[in-house]
Amino acid sequence: MPKLSACIISFNEENKIEDCLQSLLPVADEIVVVDSLSTDRTVKIAQKYTDKIIPQKFLGHIEQKNLALDHAAHDWIISLDCDERLSDKLQQSILAIKDGLDKADAYCMSRKTFYVYRWLNHCWYPDIKTRLFNRKSSRWGGTNPHDHIITEGKTIVRLEGDIHHYSFDTISDHLQTIDKFTEIGADELIRKNKSFNIFSPLTHASWIFIKLYLLKRGFMDGFAGLTVSVLSSMHVFIKYSKAWIKRNNRNSGQARG
Repeated sequence: MPKLSACIISFNEENKIEDCLQSLLPVADEIVVVDSLSTDRTVKIAQKYTDKIIPQKFLGHIEQKNLALDHAAHDWIISLDCDERLSDKLQQSILAIKDGLDKADAYCMSRKTFYVYRWLNHCWYPDIKTRLFNRKSSRWGGTNPHDHIITEGKTIVRLEGDIHHYSFDTISDHLQTIDKFTEIGADELIRKNKSFNIFSPLTHASWIFIKLYLLKRGFMDGFAGLTVSVLSSMHVFIKYSKAWIKRNNRNSGQARG
C-alpha cells in the first residue's frame, strides 16, 4: 500500500489545528507541519501528532506549501489548511483507493464551508479542490494568496465526501482576512504585470456578486449567502483598487524622479 504524507502550514492556529490533525490520522502515515513562527500554542498542539515540524518565516502561501512537500517522506500527499478537516465520508473514500493511488495522477474533492453560523450549500459549494496528489507530478501554484495544485497528469479523479472548511467565526474575522489578502493579491497583480484599469475594481466585483448570489444561488443560503456574496465582491473591489493605487503611485514616483 502506498504511504501518504499529510502536509499542513500553520500560523497561530491553536483553536483549529488539532481538529484538522485528528481528521488526518485515519489516512496519513506521517504528518508534516511548516509553521510560520507561531506565538501561540499551535506548535505545542502539533507536537502531539508529529515530530516533523519545520519552523519557517512566512514566504508566501505557495512557497510555504511547496516547502512542506519537500520535507515529506512519501510522494503521495494529502494537503489541508488548519481550518479544514476531512469528513468521515471523505476519510473512507481515501482509504478505499489508497491501495491503488497510482491509478490516477491526482484526486479532487468538494469543499463545504461553515460560515459564522451555518453551512453554505450554494454560493461557495461544491468548491472543488485537488488535495490528494503525487508530488512528482504536482506542485502548488497560482497567485498568492489563492494557491492551487498544478498537475502534469491528465487523470484527476473526484472522491466522494467533503473537506469541511471552518472559514470565519465572525464577520470581523472575514473583514480582517480581506484586508490582509487584498494587500497580498494587489502586490501579486503588479508583480505579474496583470492588465487592469480604473474600472477593473467595479467590473470584477460586480461579476463576483452576480456569480455567487445569482448564478450559484447564494440567495438560498439566506443572510449568510448575501453576506458572503457582498464581502466576496468587496474583496475583489479592494484588491483591484489597491493594485491601481499602488501602480499609480509607483508610476508617479518614477515620473517625479
